[in-house]
Amino acid sequence: TRTGAVARKAKMSKQSPDLKRYMDKKVNVTLNGKREVTGVLRGFDQFMNIVLDNCVEITADGTNAAGMVVVRGNSITAMEAAEPL
Repeated sequence: TRTGAVARKAKMSKQSPDLKRYMDKKVNVTLNGKREVTGVLRGFDQFMNIVLDNCVEITADGTNAAGMVVVRGNSITAMEAAEPL
């Protein structure tokens, strides 16, 4: 039924992404606009907003230290572990 589909969709949207195994690990994150950052994953939410500590932006000109940052989930295009899990 339509009500069941809406309820399932609502339930699905409240689930968190499975990033627990990446917690406190260094990750490389690709953002829209071909931007790239790397840092230690300290937190995330159900929208895949993430908190990176010791964050460094990687540019064609080199790197820019950014410290602790929050990255909006809708700007993330890829994420990979930069160290063994």
